[in-house]
Amino acid sequence: MQKSIILILVLAVWQTRARAQSVPTDAGLTPTLNLDAILSAVAANHPSVKMYDADIRASDEAAKGARSWEAPELGTGLWMTPYNPSLWKRNPDGTSGMGQYMISAQQMIPNKKELDANEKYLRAVSAAGKESKQANLNELYAAAKMSYYTWLIAAKKLTVLDDNEKLLNFMIQSTEIRYKNNLGKLNAYYKAKAALGDIENQRIQLQNEITQQQVRLNTLMDRATQTPFHIDTTYTIKEYSPADSSYFLQARSDIKAVQKNIDLAYLQQDLERTKLKPQFGIQYDHMFGFGGTPMQYTLMATVRLPMAAWSSKKAKAGIESLKWKEQSLAQQKQVMINEATGQMQGLLASIDSKKKQVQLFKQNILPALQKNYQVLQLAYEQNTGELFELLDAWQTLNMTQLEYLQQLQDLLTLQTEMDKTLQQN
Repeated sequence: MQKSIILILVLAVWQTRARAQSVPTDAGLTPTLNLDAILSAVAANHPSVKMYDADIRASDEAAKGARSWEAPELGTGLWMTPYNPSLWKRNPDGTSGMGQYMISAQQMIPNKKELDANEKYLRAVSAAGKESKQANLNELYAAAKMSYYTWLIAAKKLTVLDDNEKLLNFMIQSTEIRYKNNLGKLNAYYKAKAALGDIENQRIQLQNEITQQQVRLNTLMDRATQTPFHIDTTYTIKEYSPADSSYFLQARSDIKAVQKNIDLAYLQQDLERTKLKPQFGIQYDHMFGFGGTPMQYTLMATVRLPMAAWSSKKAKAGIESLKWKEQSLAQQKQVMINEATGQMQGLLASIDSKKKQVQLFKQNILPALQKNYQVLQLAYEQNTGELFELLDAWQTLNMTQLEYLQQLQDLLTLQTEMDKTLQQN
């Protein structure tokens, strides 16, 4: 009987190898990407990243014109000229005619403090955009990690299913041989056949899950959704330490973006205050006289007085509005810090608990169930055990193996959330 079982195992191994050799492999053609390579591709190619780059470039280009003056004003036309053209000519008594043709130019001279304030403001606009870009990247990285780890666990579950399929085939073939030789019963045979079908059903679901994650990752990398690739199924369980509010102020780009907007509100207030200062200009007019009238000119200095009560309301209202906006942003920043700190504390507790569960599965539960299955398998091979006992032990082991992988996926999901909260890669 033992020889028959050994023969079955040899045949099963031979069939597995023959099947693997008969299926063409694309291992040499399909690339294998690790997590770092995927994150780098997301950072380089995702459309939203390019959108932020374009916005930042637009702000930088706008800042180049920060010290521009107002356009000069030019004018030309008749000045103090009679409607009667006959009066334009020199009179018979030798007196000059009436009327002049004038060319005029005017230029307002900007206040240096206003130019300085405008330059500081426009140059600071892109800084907020850069932090927003990094915050967006943090969101994209989290999405990529989530898909990557889902694919990774699905691949490991497929490996478990493949191994368990071999064990079930051994049980089924062994039972068939025993039954033909009147050495066994079929009391659990069909249950094993049903379990074999359930494994195939789970395999289809997992393969579909892998396909879905491949599409999502290709989309994040801005590639054709059906582009084939494999992933590196190695992973790292990280260690985390508690962080305080100062850490989030330095590390979280979304919080730094809010701070940059607060700085912009300060700079914009400074710019609005400079608009309340006097603005000076110069005006030059040149006149060509008719009928012997000599050429004349005017040269005048001009000043605008925006601090007058009726002309300063807009600037003062803008300054007051920016003060309230500044307070709003400060409260928004504090809310984000509080949320990040609370989320970090909750994730630390969850990760610690989940690590203990994963470790318990790995060191205690799975080894014990594997020993239990090996003992029953040995008893079954020696005709001292029943198939239903062996099948029950296998089902328990199979479910626990998949549960262990699910716990591991939960841990990697929590790790992804923590990386997102701490903005770590």
